[in-house]
Amino acid sequence: MLIHAHRGETDWHHLAASRQIALAEGPARWGLPVFCLTEFLRVTTHERVFRPPSTLEQATAFISGIAKAPSCEVVRPGPGFLELLAETARQANARGNLIFDAQIAALCLEHGIDTVLTNDRDFSRFKHLRVQTLD
Repeated sequence: MLIHAHRGETDWHHLAASRQIALAEGPARWGLPVFCLTEFLRVTTHERVFRPPSTLEQATAFISGIAKAPSCEVVRPGPGFLELLAETARQANARGNLIFDAQIAALCLEHGIDTVLTNDRDFSRFKHLRVQTLD
């Protein structure tokens, strides 16, 4: 969702941007996993993904603005994270690239977050999460 909200040429840009604004300006607390921040920077600044890619300054300014929303909490791993990651990956039979999704799912579990906003269908593998899509 973050990438679509940032990059105007994506198919989901307008919907993602309006959802992001509603979250940022709304009263409900919501979490932004730290792993999503770093992945956002990796993808948006990658010249094989976007031509031209976002500059590091553009990407960090965008993500910093979102993270400063009063309703947003940047969610970071705590002391129980590695155990939750291993259990979450086992339960979803996650391997390889799916470990990235498992770490987000484990972080959500650790912080009591039960819903993710994503168009990544792989998140349906994590039974403790409800998946909300942009469409």
